[in-house]
Amino acid sequence: MEDSRSPRVMYFSSDQGKTFSQALLPSASTEQFYSILDGDEDMLFMHVDNPGDTYFGTMYTSDDRGILFSKSLERHLFDGHRKSDFTNITSLRGVYLTNKLDVDGRIRSVISFNRGGAWRQLDKPENVDCEAHVKKCNLHIHGEHSRKNGIVPMVALSDPTAVGLVIAHGSVGDSLSSSQHPDVFVSSDGGYSWKGTLKGPHLYSILDSGGLIVAVEAQHNGQVKTIKFSTDEGQCWKLYNFTEQPFFFAGLASEPGTKAMSVSVWGFRPEDDGQPMWVAVTIDFQSLITRECSKKDYEVWLAHSTEEKDPGTNGCVLGAKETYRRLKKESVCRNGRNYVVKKKQSPCLCTREDYICDYGFYRHVNTSECVKQPDATNKTMEMCLNGQEDELLSTGYRKVPSDRCEGGFAPRLSAQMVRPCATPSTSSPLTSTSYVSHFDTPEERLVLILVCAGAAVIVLTAVISAALVVRRMVYRTREPEYRFSNLRSQDDSSCITADLLSTTSSNGTVYQQESDNL
Repeated sequence: MEDSRSPRVMYFSSDQGKTFSQALLPSASTEQFYSILDGDEDMLFMHVDNPGDTYFGTMYTSDDRGILFSKSLERHLFDGHRKSDFTNITSLRGVYLTNKLDVDGRIRSVISFNRGGAWRQLDKPENVDCEAHVKKCNLHIHGEHSRKNGIVPMVALSDPTAVGLVIAHGSVGDSLSSSQHPDVFVSSDGGYSWKGTLKGPHLYSILDSGGLIVAVEAQHNGQVKTIKFSTDEGQCWKLYNFTEQPFFFAGLASEPGTKAMSVSVWGFRPEDDGQPMWVAVTIDFQSLITRECSKKDYEVWLAHSTEEKDPGTNGCVLGAKETYRRLKKESVCRNGRNYVVKKKQSPCLCTREDYICDYGFYRHVNTSECVKQPDATNKTMEMCLNGQEDELLSTGYRKVPSDRCEGGFAPRLSAQMVRPCATPSTSSPLTSTSYVSHFDTPEERLVLILVCAGAAVIVLTAVISAALVVRRMVYRTREPEYRFSNLRSQDDSSCITADLLSTTSSNGTVYQQESDNL
């Protein structure tokens, strides 16, 4: 933005800030904003706010340079707290989950299995029903928007070590509902299918690389003493009383990460003097699950596979089939800290699904074809990059970044240099002009020497202080912080199966722009 009255324009750099190139994105006024939702070395997800206080915008995905952006999802929810429900499902490649604000004012969940190339609503779990008058019954997932408003205690959870496993709060119906208490749902295939598994809000954690999941009921006013755990990805839950004196629950954590076999539950218990006493209990599951997993405990699983697809293309997503070795649900054993996810990958033939619509194009309704946007007809698309202005001649398709397909469908994309870029204004903050300061007088040289010497002293002091702090942290003797609670084999007796068939959602709540609630 060159001055306060001009529209905001996004610039990107791929050489650590040495040079910047303008991104092909819609400009934003001073009342609008850009937000980078997610990104890696292959592509960026960018949210561009709509004009006015609409609480939604448009999501775009970039090419591998961060320059060319294509429209991915319209009416993407971005609330008044600047919170987005956009979630990267890290347990399966290419899967993203978010919520959109439809024209009728209702919030609905959508999921993409090909890095934003296409979005669709989530299928209803088989063990959960909607009310009879609900015409379109889908699963809708609560995200950061709901967590911020106190509807759920945490958002969707996944991890690369637990292949295909997703745990999230949600409800079934026509749209996302806050009038109905959210329940916990689990997916074992990266979001293609779901199962209702626990009633009411919970805090949950993944242990042993997905071989064990634990949950504690989130009670706002009550005290807890029981933890729930499952060794079959939420099909069956068992209970364990980890303390004889219940306390007000505050948090749940596993260290180190999802490879751990122990989990810490903490909270506080009121004392006689009225002051709270903080309590932390670490539950070690190694005493219950003692057997190490062997080869017979694992199965071969083809990711992104569905019964509806042709056998030749079944599992082909982002140009490749991925076959994993993962733990069987019926196996009760330990993956262990040294467990490494093993997968095999093979390329697929390219189809239109391996491409997204190029800048200035959109995917026509109910088809896989990309057609030119009406406002881009008979117009050329120009891009300034590295001092050269190129006119892009596109057939409307651009391969999804990180897609590994080979052969098959192959639209052409060519670029023709037209002329050097126009010299940018020197008032622009992104201008690559270098400014050189000269110190000619003795007074100026003395000031420079004193400033440099002072900076050197400050840096040296900071380095020495940091070294002393690190040494103290490494060599100091740590006192025990937790009380450990070991499970015994007789605690493994009862099983709670998921029963959410009575769960219904009659009407989704209309999003009120003047309210922070759903």
